[in-house]
Amino acid sequence: MSGQVPEHTSKDHVESCSIAATMAIIGDRWTILILRDIFRGVRRFGQLQADLGIAKNILSDRLQRLVDNDVLEQVPYQERPLRHEYRLTAKGADLSPSLVALMQWGDRWYAETPPTVLVHDACGTALQNVTRCPQCGDDITPTHIASRPGSEQPITH
Repeated sequence: MSGQVPEHTSKDHVESCSIAATMAIIGDRWTILILRDIFRGVRRFGQLQADLGIAKNILSDRLQRLVDNDVLEQVPYQERPLRHEYRLTAKGADLSPSLVALMQWGDRWYAETPPTVLVHDACGTALQNVTRCPQCGDDITPTHIASRPGSEQPITH
């Protein structure tokens, strides 16, 4: 089931666009909020349901989609009755910069004062989410981003 495309999404469209493929897995409000909670350490079904106020059937569906697509894994924490908590896989942990970017965008455009500030745990400095060129080290703004087909060699100037 890994990488399964929902029925309402064109398979050709998903295969030709990484954003479409990503949104097919995590692109609804509840899934993003579930991931936010899991990044914050909320890992059990009941805790997620209480924190989000989400219907159990919707939560179950979204968690199963994330497990089926290797974004989360189920880890047993109790045997009788068998209960699981949900933990990020490496694939899921790689979503962190995207969630930080969404949060910071919301802080900028929809919050008078950010409700939460993300900081470096070692020094307490507020984080910045930047796109940086790995070759020259420059921070890149949206007006300095170009694109090319993925099959071509890297662009050099």
